[in-house]
Amino acid sequence: MIVHADLDAFYAAVEQRRRPELKGRPIAVGGAGPRGVVMSASYEARAHGVSGGMPTVRARRLCPELVTVPPDMDEYAVVSANVMAVLHSFARRVEPVSMDEAYLDLAGVGMRPRALAEVLRRRVREEQDLALSVGVGPTKLVAKLASVAAKPDGLLVVPPAEVEAFLRPLPASRIPGVGPKTTEALTRFGLLTVGDLADTPRDTLRRIVGAAAGDMLTHYARGEDARPVVPQSVEKSLGGERTFPADVSPEHEVIRTTLLGLAQQNAARLRAAGLAGRTVTVKVRFADLRTVTRSRKLPEPVDLAHDIFAAALPLFAGLVPARARIRLVGLRVEGLDGGARPTQLALGERETGWSELERTVDRVQAKFGPAAVRPASLIGKFGGPGNFSGPKVVDRSERRVEGRPERATAHAPRQSKNPG
Repeated sequence: MIVHADLDAFYAAVEQRRRPELKGRPIAVGGAGPRGVVMSASYEARAHGVSGGMPTVRARRLCPELVTVPPDMDEYAVVSANVMAVLHSFARRVEPVSMDEAYLDLAGVGMRPRALAEVLRRRVREEQDLALSVGVGPTKLVAKLASVAAKPDGLLVVPPAEVEAFLRPLPASRIPGVGPKTTEALTRFGLLTVGDLADTPRDTLRRIVGAAAGDMLTHYARGEDARPVVPQSVEKSLGGERTFPADVSPEHEVIRTTLLGLAQQNAARLRAAGLAGRTVTVKVRFADLRTVTRSRKLPEPVDLAHDIFAAALPLFAGLVPARARIRLVGLRVEGLDGGARPTQLALGERETGWSELERTVDRVQAKFGPAAVRPASLIGKFGGPGNFSGPKVVDRSERRVEGRPERATAHAPRQSKNPG
C-alpha cells in the first residue's frame, strides 16, 4: 500500500502557527501589491472563494477582511524538512513531491496502513502543530485522490477491493493532469465523472484529448497506476523571482538588491541541501510581458551568494536595453550536483573568505532565525526573510511628461502596521 501525506494550506498554516492572532482568520500568503498573487490561502479564506494562483486584488474583493502575509520561504523550508524527517522515520521509501506533500511506500513496514497513517498525523500535529491529511491506497493515484477527499485534516484508506467504488463517482477533473481545457473537451461529450471515463473506449478518449492523454485517462479511470515511489532525487535546479509593484528601469537600485537577495536565498538553499550548481540563469520580464532568459555555465560548481551574484549581474546587463521597463526579475541555479568542489588557492590568496563568511551566516540564522543577519544592502529593502516585497519602490529614471522631464515614482500599497 502507498500513503500520500499532504499538509493542509501549508504556507498559510505555518503563518497562523507562528502568529496566533491569525488563527481562525482568513489569510493569504503572497504579494500584497496590485500584481500580487495568492500562493496559499487558509481554509477560512477558501470559504470565501480565495484560492492559490488568484490575483490578490480579486481575493480582496471576494474577502474584504482578508489578511495578506508576505511569504517566508526559508521558514517554510525548515518546517518542511522537519515534517519530511517524521515521514522518513516510518518508511524507507519516501518520495517528496513538494514542500508540503510526499508519497510513502509501506512495503516492509510492520504496521497496518490505517494505524501508521494515524500515527503520522498525530506526530506531525504534536511536533509541528500542523494538520496533515493522509490518503492510503494500492497506487499513487488512489492514495493522492484519497488524501484530497480526506481534506481538511482527515484520513481515508481505500483498500484494493474498494478502488472502483471510490473512483467512479469522482469528477473527471480530479484525475491528475486533467486541467480546464481537458475538462471542457470531456464535458462537451458528456464525460463528467471518472466512471464515465472508465466506460468510454480508449480509442474514443484518444480522439477527444489526444493519444497520450487518452491512454492516461483510460488507465487512471480504472485505478491503474504503475508508477513506483521513488526516493528523493537530487534537484536539477532551484531559484526564485520577484514581480515589482510597478515597472522599473534597468538602472534602478531595486534590480541590484533583488538579484542579491535572490542569490542569498538560492545559495542558502543549496548549502542546506549539500548541493552546488554549475549554471546561473537570469530571467527578465518586460512591461509588455515579453520574457527573456540568459545563462552562464561556470567553471566549477558554486554554492555561495557571492559567486552567484557575480555571475548574475553581467547576465542581466546583457539582457536588457537601456530604456526598457522591467516587470519581473528571476534568478535560477541549475546543473546541481553534490556540493561545491575544493578550490586551489592562488599564490598570496587568503585561506578564508566568502565561503567561511556565508557558512557562518548559515549557523547564525539557524540559531536565531533568517532575519538575524543579512547583507547591509538588503537591510530595510525587503519586508522579511524570503520576501522581496519592500514597502516602497521609487524609480528615479526620467520620463517625459507633457514635454518636460519628471521623476517617476511608483508606490506599492502601504503595509499595515498591525498585520494581525
